[in-house]
Amino acid sequence: MQRLWFISNILSGSATQAGCEAIEAVCREKGLALAGRTRFPEDPLPDPADLEAAGADTLMLFAGDGTINAALCKYADWDGDILVLPGGTMNLLAKTLHGDSPPADIVHAAHLSQRRVALPYAQAGRLRAFVGLIIGPAAHWVRAREAAREGRLARLLRAAMQAWRRTFGDHVRITGVPGLNHRYQAILATPAKPGMAVAGVDARDWRTIAELGWDWLRGDWLAARAVTATRADIFTLAGRKPVLALFDGEPERLPPGTRISGGVTRPFFLATREPPA
Repeated sequence: MQRLWFISNILSGSATQAGCEAIEAVCREKGLALAGRTRFPEDPLPDPADLEAAGADTLMLFAGDGTINAALCKYADWDGDILVLPGGTMNLLAKTLHGDSPPADIVHAAHLSQRRVALPYAQAGRLRAFVGLIIGPAAHWVRAREAAREGRLARLLRAAMQAWRRTFGDHVRITGVPGLNHRYQAILATPAKPGMAVAGVDARDWRTIAELGWDWLRGDWLAARAVTATRADIFTLAGRKPVLALFDGEPERLPPGTRISGGVTRPFFLATREPPA
């Protein structure tokens, strides 16, 4: 961790220009050189070849889970290390690696420890989820959540009504997981070692639907009530239509027959806290 390429997104939940300046100040204090600087989404994410040409050995990400997910998928085969800093709303991946420490303290601690860990993920083709994957009608609540964050009331109401209709009137089915043979409003796949923790959420009554929608609106989708939970290494989307899915909160359409599998990265995440037992 000597030459860092700094990627930030001040449109994320808690990332600010002042926070960027504080992080850069810590880097100067520690004698760490900035090999490059990207202000996403104003600037596109650099290609891995750009990082190599600049001599960067560490990618430093100060953004929300969605931006971090895009970067991790793009640089999955890059040879350098990755330092994730909390710059979003939930910051679930950053908390896994660093607890509740602020960004500047994380940079300082990472420079001292240089401890690298591997993390599990759920994968569908080129797409990966490092925090969680949500598949099915309940994923439509993401539009209401974004409208709430932007303070756009009219859009929020329209999105919430549409998500309510989808959640109540549609379903998702999967194959390959014993015990999850029914129709569900959502399938939640959480990366684990080994495989994935998989839960089917069945929200058939109005109270469960309301709770599910509220959890999505707050962004705390892991709080949704799971009717059936198990573990699996792989499963397949059933049905005949594409299904909306959220990879760490970012929406993607998955065609029927898509296979979801678990995997583990190489140890290239810089961590400043011991992983939970």
